[in-house]
Amino acid sequence: MSLFEKIYNYQMIARLEEAGAIAVTAQEREWLSDMLRRSEAEHAFSPSTLVKLRALAGEEEHKHESARDAEEILEKAASQTGQLYHPLLRPLREALTRKLGLHLTYAIKDGTVRERQHGYPYKLEYSMVKREWYLLWFHLRNRSIMTTKLQNIAEAAEAPIPAQQAEAAEKKMTVYYASKQQQAVIQIMPHFNRELSRILYAFSCFDKEVSYEESADTYWITLVYLRDESDFVLSRIRFLGKRILVTEGDYLRKRMYETAHKSLMRYGITP
Repeated sequence: MSLFEKIYNYQMIARLEEAGAIAVTAQEREWLSDMLRRSEAEHAFSPSTLVKLRALAGEEEHKHESARDAEEILEKAASQTGQLYHPLLRPLREALTRKLGLHLTYAIKDGTVRERQHGYPYKLEYSMVKREWYLLWFHLRNRSIMTTKLQNIAEAAEAPIPAQQAEAAEKKMTVYYASKQQQAVIQIMPHFNRELSRILYAFSCFDKEVSYEESADTYWITLVYLRDESDFVLSRIRFLGKRILVTEGDYLRKRMYETAHKSLMRYGITP
């Protein structure tokens, strides 16, 4: 590629970024077409958005028909997973965005159905361990903090709620979950800097900040997670092995020490 071509490409990319445009490849459009053909797309997007997306991806519809035929594509050796998308996600997300109250009809552990319980939605959360969606919400009548599986919710209808009551419920939920948060600092060993993307992906479901110390050529990940997620964080740390080191977070460091100690003892090695 000549110097002039490089300058032209750079200018084009810069202008696209300034305009907020994203260049989409034919392969990406083909993937989008596949996704839009799935039944989950009917619930994931509003009808007008779905029509627009299908029109934008329509240029690829006549290409690679045989390759994109879902009946002819088989996935081998995959673990059995449930549906990642739930029909209630879109209406619940809209209620969260607009700060609306809800009337929820849901089942509890013993199978009892609670009908039209007035609540305020706080957050949608996906458990990577259980592979299920949860709604975190505040029960306005009982003044209690609730966590309900989406698969247990039979109905979620909009219900009016005074702005002052919604603000008080959200504040209480925020304080409650902030009190359950834990923090740890994880160092990426410099030899594995080239695997930064892989390491960050392992912690993709957690809130985090990444910093870089140029003098030591070292990345640091400040990880924020809930107390009951500690075991899953530990599983990610064990998976990454010698690529990382927990430098702050007494509980995680203690559990990792215990794991290493037990492993050595199992093989008759005294630490």
